[in-house]
Amino acid sequence: LSGLSSHPELQHLLFFTFCLIYTVTIIGNLLIFIVTVHPTLRMPMYFFLRVLSFLDISTASIVVPKMLVNFLSEDRSISYMGCATQLYCVICLGATECYILAAMAYDRYMAICNPLRYAIIMNSRVCHSLVLLSCCSGNVVSVVQTAWVFTLPFCGPKKINYFFCDIPPLIMLSCTDTSSYEKQIITGTVLVIFTPFCLILVSYACIISSILKISSAEGRHKTFSTCSSHLTVVTLYYASGSFTYLRPKSSNSQDTKKVLALIYTTVIPTLNPLIYSLRNKEVKAVLIKIIAELRKIETYSA
Repeated sequence: LSGLSSHPELQHLLFFTFCLIYTVTIIGNLLIFIVTVHPTLRMPMYFFLRVLSFLDISTASIVVPKMLVNFLSEDRSISYMGCATQLYCVICLGATECYILAAMAYDRYMAICNPLRYAIIMNSRVCHSLVLLSCCSGNVVSVVQTAWVFTLPFCGPKKINYFFCDIPPLIMLSCTDTSSYEKQIITGTVLVIFTPFCLILVSYACIISSILKISSAEGRHKTFSTCSSHLTVVTLYYASGSFTYLRPKSSNSQDTKKVLALIYTTVIPTLNPLIYSLRNKEVKAVLIKIIAELRKIETYSA
């Protein structure tokens, strides 16, 4: 794995930068996970947010630790099975997150457009079924894509110009015609990214239509604020994934693809807790309450 940069003088700086990012990712997502378990946040929206935090921790943990080791090590090798495992995990987690984001959009649609039936429709069984369906779909996509990539004959250099094992740099190492594989990758991208994204667009079209019917400006602002965080994450995640996989063997520089990959593997997992906590009054209120309770415990123990 060539990593992010070949300049030796940048390796220590990159190590400390991404070590900090990884630490923030783990702590932030663990806080979200802990806060949303609180009894006052038992709504489906926070259940999906816990699942999203778990996926973000897992994605970052699959990619970043190996990258950190490579920053300080001259031996940047990764085994054949290790590369296949990393590719499978990244695709599975990424595809699952795409479907979870669509489920979250459907949840917001039901909450805003059908508030009287929301609790009945979005019950615990439905929420768990949506998560299970997302995980199974992500697993199927990952198994198929990983199997396709690793049936290619690799007879070129054994150096992957990337910081983890991903589809675009791996097919660049193949010494055979990969046009059919690229079509399969594009088909997978459509199923994983564009199909959920279209569902999200339909959901938000209905949501915006309902918001515009609210008479007061304050009511419209409050309702839309509950969706703006989700829209921010969706835009970043789907855009970076689309540009990476729609043209896996394009003429775009590998540096551009590295930046896009950094967005959905390290940046977004770090931003998610900040976006959902700083822009959500209920989450902030519970977090403040938990901190106050911990301070009381410390006072009593002292």
